[in-house]
Amino acid sequence: MANSSRDNILAGIKTALSNFSDRLPEKPDMQSAIYNLENDKDPAIVFAEQFMARKGVFFYSESLAEFRIQIAEFVKRKDFRHIYVWENELAEELQGSGFQFSVHDRGLSQIECGITLCECLLTRTGSIVVSSKQMAGRRLTVYPPTHIVVASTSQLVPDIKEGLAFMHKKYGQNLPSMISVVSGASRTADIEKTLVMGAHGPKELILFLIDDVDVKA
Repeated sequence: MANSSRDNILAGIKTALSNFSDRLPEKPDMQSAIYNLENDKDPAIVFAEQFMARKGVFFYSESLAEFRIQIAEFVKRKDFRHIYVWENELAEELQGSGFQFSVHDRGLSQIECGITLCECLLTRTGSIVVSSKQMAGRRLTVYPPTHIVVASTSQLVPDIKEGLAFMHKKYGQNLPSMISVVSGASRTADIEKTLVMGAHGPKELILFLIDDVDVKA
């Protein structure tokens, strides 16, 4: 029986080789986009759909004033006591939000929530791009159990190619030493195929997307 199976396999290989074509495959198109976004859909809506499909919590704010109200209500509902904000621009915006936060790294072991900005947002995958050149650094995006990201609609780009171009425009040739693409909260099912949240980073990922109209005004 074993010999018969082996003979069948060898015969199949010989047949395949005898029909092998000398024609080389066409060169792949490395310029065209692999995925095309739906032209009739708002990029913010596409991003939100993909982001929430990966268990992210999404808030849309039409103005900075609305953002402050939304994030204050969220923090109050979660009852966070140890919140860290290290980016000066963001800390200034949150001053009137009605909750306390630390702008230094003392007592970081008690952290419950880190609030940061980001480099850009990848619409097609609902991903967030962060880097080591942000004042939040590496720690505030991976260490806290809950990571809140604040972004604007002008940071929406189709995919990773446009995301890197976006960063090249900002940093030129001095790109950050670490560029990370975050797609949902940290999770793993490596152990007995049981899903564990927060294995290598935050258990919860929240995004507040602010419309640029008010930001630019």
